[in-house]
Amino acid sequence: MPFIPHTEEEVRAMLEVIGVASIDDLFDEIPPELQVPGIEGLPPALGEAEVLRLFQDRVARDGRPVSFLGAGAYPHHIPAAVWDLVSRGEFSTAYTPYQAEASQGTLQVIYEYQTMMAGLMGMEVSNASLYDGASALAEAVLMAVRANRRSRARRVLLPRTLHPAWRATVRTLVHPQEIEVVEIPFDPRGGHTPLEALAAWEGRDVTALVVPQPNFFGVLEDVDALTDWAHEQGALVIAAPNPTAMALLRPPGAWGTAGADIAAGEGQPLGIPLSLGGPYFGFLCTRQALVRQMPGRLVGRTVDREGREGFTLTLQAREQHIRRSRATSNICTNQGLMVTAATLYLALLGPEGLRRVAAVSHANTRTLTDRLVENPHVHAVFDRPFFHERVLRFDVPLERLLRPLAAHNLLPGYPLGEDYPELQDCLLVCATEVHTPADIDFCVDHLFRIIERQTRAGCPIKPKMA
Repeated sequence: MPFIPHTEEEVRAMLEVIGVASIDDLFDEIPPELQVPGIEGLPPALGEAEVLRLFQDRVARDGRPVSFLGAGAYPHHIPAAVWDLVSRGEFSTAYTPYQAEASQGTLQVIYEYQTMMAGLMGMEVSNASLYDGASALAEAVLMAVRANRRSRARRVLLPRTLHPAWRATVRTLVHPQEIEVVEIPFDPRGGHTPLEALAAWEGRDVTALVVPQPNFFGVLEDVDALTDWAHEQGALVIAAPNPTAMALLRPPGAWGTAGADIAAGEGQPLGIPLSLGGPYFGFLCTRQALVRQMPGRLVGRTVDREGREGFTLTLQAREQHIRRSRATSNICTNQGLMVTAATLYLALLGPEGLRRVAAVSHANTRTLTDRLVENPHVHAVFDRPFFHERVLRFDVPLERLLRPLAAHNLLPGYPLGEDYPELQDCLLVCATEVHTPADIDFCVDHLFRIIERQTRAGCPIKPKMA
C-alpha cells in the first residue's frame, strides 16, 4: 500500500493488546545514550495533497533538461507494457521464494531472465540478480578469488578505463578480505588498455583481470588480446560489459580463444527508468565449471513424476540467509522486481529489437559528436572505435560552458576532470535511441553559440593537445 492506514485509535488498541503504553516502549532494549530524541530541522507535518504539491513544485524547479550525460546511467525507451505488468501486485509484492512450490510465477520469471541473460552474454549460467553493477563486479572479484585455486596472490588487475565508481566500490568491498587491487593505466591516444600496460605483470601471479566492453570512455577494448593474455598468466577473466552493446558486439563467452570466465555488470539499460539515481540491478553470468562459486540463486526447470513442468531453486547458498560470515553473497532479494522488468523488456524487444536499439544509439552518438568536432574548439580525444559514448575536449574551460547551457535546460555530457585529472575540460558525451534529430540540433546549436560568446568575450583558449 502507498500509505499506512492505521488511525491513532487503532494504534492504541494494538498497543493495549501487546501490553505496552507507547510505540517507544517497543524499543526499550536500545540504550538511552544510543537513542536520538528527534530530528533537528524537520519541517511541520503536511497532508497528502500538500506533500504532492511540494514534490510537483520541486520537479518543476528542476526542469526537464535535454541530457547527454550517460556515464553508466542510460536513457532508453521502455515499452509501456513493461511497467504496467511489473506493477501488478503478483510481482510488486513478491518476495524471496523460500517456498518454491508456492512461487511458481516468480521462479519462472527468474528462469526466463537467467536464460536470456546467459544467451546475451554467451555464458552457460546466470544468477537471479545482484544489487547494482558496481557491487556485482565486486562479487565477481570475490568469486574469482575463490575459484582460481592456482593463484596465491589474491591479486586483481583493474583497468582505469573502468567506471570510477565501480573501481571505488570494488576496493571498498574486497579490501577487508586482503585482496590486492592493481589499477592498470590506459593508452592516452586510444583510451583503451593496451597489452603493453600489462607487461609488468607478465609471468607473475595474477588472480583475475577485469575487462570492460565498452569501457567508461565508450571505447571498445581489444577483448580478445586481453582475454588470451590473462589466461596465459593463469588468471581468470571478468568481463564488465554493457548489456545493450552485447546485442551488436561479440559476447564475453566468445572473447579470445576460450572466452571470459565471468561476466558482471549493470542491468539498468534493460527496462529500468532513470529515476533520481535508481533503482539499478546487477547481473552476473559464468561458466558451468564455476557455478558453485556464484553468489545469489539459480532457478531451474524440471518435470514432476506426472510429467508436469515446474520450476525450482536449483542452487543457492544457504549461508547467505543464516550465516553472513560464511556467505558467498548477502545480496539478491530486493532486486527481483528489476529482474522482472528486464525480463519483460528483453522479451518484448527480442534479439532484433535490442540490436536496433544498440545500432541507433551508436548512430546518434556518432552523428552528434561528428557535428560537434566540426567546431575548431572541440576535439575528439581518442582515436579508437566507440559504442554510444565519446570523449570530447574543449578549448574553452568547461565551467564557462556548462553553467549557461544548464540555464538553457541542456546537459551536454559528463565532465571527466574530477575522476581523470589528465582529462580536464573533457566531456563524456552519450546519445541513445531516445535522442531525436531535434535534440541533437539543440545541443549543437547551443554549444556552438556559447563557445562563440565565450571566445568573443576574451575567454582564454587552451591550445589543442598533440
